[in-house]
Amino acid sequence: MTNRFITFFCCINCLLLISCDFRKSTDNNSESIPDSAIVTKSKTIEHHPDTVFSSVKKLKTIKVDTFLRDVNGKIEDFNNKYASVDGILTFRGDPSRETSFTGKVKGKPSKVIVDWVFHTGEGVTPRWGGGSGWTGQPLYVNWTDKQVKRIKASASKHLYPEFSNQEIIIGSLAGKVFFIDFNTGKASRKPYNVKNPIKGTASIDPSMNGNIFVGQGIPDSRPFGAIVFNLYNHKEISFFKEDRNAWRAWGAYDSSPIAVGQFIFRPGENGTIYKLYSDGDSIITHSTLRYRNGKGGGGIESSMAIHRNYGYFADNEGFIICINLNNLKPVWVHHNYDDTDATIVATEENGVPFIYTGCEIDSQGPNGFCWFTKLNGLTGEVVWSTKIEGKCLNVGEKKIEGGMFSTPLIGHGDCEGLIFSNFCVHKPGYLGEFIAFDRNNGEIIYRNKLKQYSWTSPIALYNEQNEMFVFTGDTSGNVYLFQGKTGDLLHTSHIGNNFESSPIVIGNKVICGSRGTQIYKMSVE
Repeated sequence: MTNRFITFFCCINCLLLISCDFRKSTDNNSESIPDSAIVTKSKTIEHHPDTVFSSVKKLKTIKVDTFLRDVNGKIEDFNNKYASVDGILTFRGDPSRETSFTGKVKGKPSKVIVDWVFHTGEGVTPRWGGGSGWTGQPLYVNWTDKQVKRIKASASKHLYPEFSNQEIIIGSLAGKVFFIDFNTGKASRKPYNVKNPIKGTASIDPSMNGNIFVGQGIPDSRPFGAIVFNLYNHKEISFFKEDRNAWRAWGAYDSSPIAVGQFIFRPGENGTIYKLYSDGDSIITHSTLRYRNGKGGGGIESSMAIHRNYGYFADNEGFIICINLNNLKPVWVHHNYDDTDATIVATEENGVPFIYTGCEIDSQGPNGFCWFTKLNGLTGEVVWSTKIEGKCLNVGEKKIEGGMFSTPLIGHGDCEGLIFSNFCVHKPGYLGEFIAFDRNNGEIIYRNKLKQYSWTSPIALYNEQNEMFVFTGDTSGNVYLFQGKTGDLLHTSHIGNNFESSPIVIGNKVICGSRGTQIYKMSVE
């Protein structure tokens, strides 16, 4: 790690003490709700309570270490910093991962047209190639004139003539971060070389200090870990190498870091949650959470969803964990049957946060179920759980898991009360399904077959009548346009190689990376 990245790993370890009263379970998946946990009783409550439920005992060992003791760990405010920036700065747009960014169309769209294709080239590893993989979502920034002036003054040698206010930034399997002019599809800057394939989604600090967080996904070379560099001057701020104190020996970072209050939270595939503090010029580890479910730490590939001071994430052993971001202590734990990589969506309903999550079909064996589940975000209580049957396939030495890798999409407009996601059912063959659910009870409203399984996350577009339309893709390079309310297929066509990555939408323009070497901009008309 660089001399500017202060980690204080020599500090005294702090063992997490679970001191709150435990409540008895109402069933094996839920806990009773103490009065202190019901935030709707008082409008004056901002922070969720320091409650710890007995379900936390499902974790065998819990350890919180605090390194930066002169900075209070309590979140100072819950304002959504991402909402004040003209751009898409993290996976699914904001702390709730609810896709606050939504597109706009006129009338009923019926076609998808390719506007431009950007080629990343292949990286040093033929197996991974270029383009982008899962989750691989692009970022978008509409720089202010003042910011453009700052970039031109500090990073002129990295800029191409195409550089302008509107910029697409995307991490690639080619081991580079690429910069693309939104309008022309031409390179706007020299790529930033991170030297190892990037699978996850980068994240820009919403304070707009210029810091961008990038996680390496595959260790083609050492060092291997997480990088922060500055978009204003292209200088590296920190390189967090493999953490020798982690309880799981895997240094990848597919999770997209998220900012709330004065902190940034970065889950790692080494089973550690890092609470980071930035003074603009350096990144400091404030504290860490490590835990064991069984023999080792649970790897975290999902991105954390946040509601106020509660953070929600899933791990490779199927545990859904809520932590108090003020002190990193677990609040409740739910086991959702199988490995869970998909990012949780958190949303408030009648003043109470609820979360939606779905597992894979992996450790269950060749046949099993994806449990698509709604949980009370305060208690971990199961509201409903709907089983989607599917298969896990073995093709030569490659294992293709079933279940859900997609992040769900919450419906609004004429689809208020619905939630959508893609599922890998592999029945028959390698098929997927796009399914709409009733958010109140988990009932399946409709299910549409896809030509191939899908890991990508669907996005929404709305017209002037507030009708919702859903755009999604599959791993064979097909794109689909559905009417959200009815599930009617309005358009499908084969465009890319493999749309494994999740797209973004600005107006009626969709940007999405493909496995291979392509990044696409498409118009929905």
